[in-house]
Amino acid sequence: MSDYHPPTDLEEVVNSEVKEWHFHIYFHQRNADQHQAALELRDAVLRLRRDGTFVAVPLFRVNTDPIGPHPVGKCLSYPSCLERNHLQVGPRFIRDLGTFDLVSSVFSFLCMNRGNLSILIHPLTREARKDHELRNAWIGPPFPLDLSALPVKTEELPVQYPSLKLGYSAPEPEFTLDQRRRIGANLERILKGEKEAARAPMN
Repeated sequence: MSDYHPPTDLEEVVNSEVKEWHFHIYFHQRNADQHQAALELRDAVLRLRRDGTFVAVPLFRVNTDPIGPHPVGKCLSYPSCLERNHLQVGPRFIRDLGTFDLVSSVFSFLCMNRGNLSILIHPLTREARKDHELRNAWIGPPFPLDLSALPVKTEELPVQYPSLKLGYSAPEPEFTLDQRRRIGANLERILKGEKEAARAPMN
């Protein structure tokens, strides 16, 4: 019998949810074609952010040499925020973006348009080394990382771009625990008619 028991308490899981992610687009810095492809992908992300496709904030600079744990040049190091309850547009707020998952939108775009570039995805938490080593995902072939440059644990959350009021800087959660429970119960009712959908345990 396994000793591994992932948490299933709603409040515990919601409170520990990752709210910001980094996507690093790698390119071999001496490969002019890859460098250009990475810059074009970065510019596409910026245009799509401008047009409201997703919230992704590329760093102002492009690292053309290894830096930190990253073994090659990288074009993007930006957070995509999981929280999606408010986006400020002029004097109004756009509410009800619950079906608009910003992380999956960024992931989808990069997955479909990366060409031959590799992309490291990792959460932003207080445990940067675990985030890069154990909690990461790759689109394309992985690169070895130098984890010695990363702290094991920090006291502060790695909040980025707090002026957006998204992710860890969001003023309120997207849904209350009671709202989540109602959403879950409704989802279970809907899935009763789906033969291939697994049923949730009763306890």
